Amino acid sequence: MKFGTLNRVIAAILLTALATPVYAAAQAKHHHYKVVDLGTLGGPGSSVSGEVHILTARGVVAGGADTTAANPNPGCLNPFSGGSDCSAQHAFQWANGTLTDLGVLPGGSNSFPYGINAKGWVIGGSENGTFDAVLGIPEFDATLWRNGQITNLGTLGGNESLAGDVNSRGQIVGFSANAVPDPVSMLGFATETRPFLWENGVMRDLDTLGSTDGAAFLMNERGQIMGQFYVKGTTTIDPMFWDENGAAVDLGTLGGTNGTTLWLNNRGQVVGTSNLAGDATHHGFLWSGGTLSDLGTLGGNNSEAFAINDGAEVTGRADVPGSVSHHGFLWREGVMTDLGVPGSDPCSSGNAINSQGQIVGDAGVCFVGGDAWLWENGGPIVDLNTLALPGSGMHFADAKSINDRGEIVCTGVLPNGDQHAVLLIPVGDEIQANRGTAAIPALSAHYVPRSSERRATLRGSLR
Repeated sequence: MKFGTLNRVIAAILLTALATPVYAAAQAKHHHYKVVDLGTLGGPGSSVSGEVHILTARGVVAGGADTTAANPNPGCLNPFSGGSDCSAQHAFQWANGTLTDLGVLPGGSNSFPYGINAKGWVIGGSENGTFDAVLGIPEFDATLWRNGQITNLGTLGGNESLAGDVNSRGQIVGFSANAVPDPVSMLGFATETRPFLWENGVMRDLDTLGSTDGAAFLMNERGQIMGQFYVKGTTTIDPMFWDENGAAVDLGTLGGTNGTTLWLNNRGQVVGTSNLAGDATHHGFLWSGGTLSDLGTLGGNNSEAFAINDGAEVTGRADVPGSVSHHGFLWREGVMTDLGVPGSDPCSSGNAINSQGQIVGDAGVCFVGGDAWLWENGGPIVDLNTLALPGSGMHFADAKSINDRGEIVCTGVLPNGDQHAVLLIPVGDEIQANRGTAAIPALSAHYVPRSSERRATLRGSLR
């Protein structure tokens, strides 16, 4: 199992008018960016998850970093990355230049965070020191780090749980195994997968309209929650929404048998991806006011909607005609705009958007990436490596999050291939988009993006 999207381990009505982007490159201006390497806890690497709230409005970051301790799990398994990491990894919080080791639950070796709120509460998961012989992995429990203390949030009766998000009201959502055997458990557990809401010390099983399995991924400041569930009596996956009173709503699909949510805003609008009839293609969707709308594509077959701001502006990626390439897009008021690609990269993907409409993402080899980028002020798209102040010695890849101050979290790739979480902070005078002054370090041949593809794993494979 892969839980990085929440590595998160783990993708409607055709109102969309396909628009050819019109850019004013000579007028586009961008800030330089100060590079802050968030560092590690003594080991080689650090990272943050994608599709989660890992950057606050004040520039506090939650992520995971390698320590000097060896990972004792067989094959160096890290259950939060779904792969091997022979350094034990701990959740961290970075604030005002200080990287704080948040630690692990007693007996565990690895932990990882998937959300942080405005108060600095961090949530995610930690190994608990027990081995799950059925799954062949270390057990892990949903975890809260708050005011220097670590709290095991427990489970709903099974062996594993994971917290996916926390809001400023202290409400936490996630998913947990229960005690009911389930050969088709949604997230690969030995028992049923259940969505939960934790509040005031109590973990509550959320309604799934009578079905066996479901999972909650993100929530907003109003306490509204998004996730997915098995439609009752089937293993068909539909996107799901819970209102602030806990009432569950099946969002439906765009005609296929698989759909999932990927982001929601504070207005209760949800975006995600759904198969179309026949399950051969999938499109991004917007659910708003009870209506599920197909966002369409850029002329190709498939699209995914990854993020939405409170102004109902959506970003993601969509196929372009005549090739297997996809481009990042901005969807606004029924119009999907092609953001293009930086330089000669064949593909791009929009990962996050802030309230100013600034979009960040990744570009490069299709479905691999390798170049972090920014789109703002009507474009064009620009490689963040050209805007970062020189001297870091890193190549910047996979911009994952941007806050309303314009601070950006991305992956910094060192010449030896190690990866560090990086915060880019806008500084100084604006510069012309075509006057990037920073030399772009060569991308290491050893670079392999750390997956945050909850899109295709944790939330169900989209065909």
